[in-house]
Amino acid sequence: MSYVKVLNCPTIPLSNGLQIPIFGLGTSHYGGYSHDAIVYALTECGIRHIDTAKRYGCEEELGKAISDSKIPRSDLWLTNKLWPGDYGYKAAKKACLTSCSQMGVQYFDLYLMHWPESLQPGCSNREMRAETWRALEELYKEGVCRSIGVSNFLVHHLEQLKEDCSVVPHVNQVEYHPFQQPNKLIDYCRQEGIVFEGYSPLAKGQVLSDPTVLRIAEKYRRTPAQICIRWSIQNGVVTIPKSTKRKRVEENSQVFDFRLDDSDMAALGGLHDERHVTWDPTNVE
Repeated sequence: MSYVKVLNCPTIPLSNGLQIPIFGLGTSHYGGYSHDAIVYALTECGIRHIDTAKRYGCEEELGKAISDSKIPRSDLWLTNKLWPGDYGYKAAKKACLTSCSQMGVQYFDLYLMHWPESLQPGCSNREMRAETWRALEELYKEGVCRSIGVSNFLVHHLEQLKEDCSVVPHVNQVEYHPFQQPNKLIDYCRQEGIVFEGYSPLAKGQVLSDPTVLRIAEKYRRTPAQICIRWSIQNGVVTIPKSTKRKRVEENSQVFDFRLDDSDMAALGGLHDERHVTWDPTNVE
């Protein structure tokens, strides 16, 4: 039997007592999907947290990669997301069970509403979010989802959900990198017991040529990507970089054997310019 390395990855407690690994591997429909990179991440890099979504169109392939890795399901943290086209009580429940079936798993560790805006006609975004969330609450009570949350939700979306429903989201997954630091949202989430998770930690590569990032990378003899991922993790943010290349997956995971000092954390914190490299939910009612 081959020895499988396990990444020395800290976890963050959710409000229900589960522990989410602070570092994971994102998947995406952009740039394709790499079976090889997923299997390598699990078996050689020791990554145990994988993030995907129905929208990415790779559920079946991802399920096969997990199966090929021979890592026990109980050792993994799997996050999936519900696309707005499946919002609504019945549609949401059906979509979640279909996603489980596609991936060949009995449950998700975390299941997120992908976006605050509904694609369904006939009722307001707020009403549709509440109706959909009630389905997620049931899936949570049934154990199909060990925790539930949202993605790309802002403070007013979270406030409305709190008023309309009974379970406060365990996680809010939002774009987060040195150019996009929604600190008021982060403060609100922490005050409400919602774990903040950041995607696109490298701003789709835009941070990798920033002079401040390059200077700090040189100081620590690390890559710019490692500096940005370390900064995010050191801020207590669950961080899920994505790559389809083995070398990059391994490089991105090697961020637990050094710390950035306070002045470098502050320098990176000063790069915020409100830039979005993905969708911007600001104008979603």
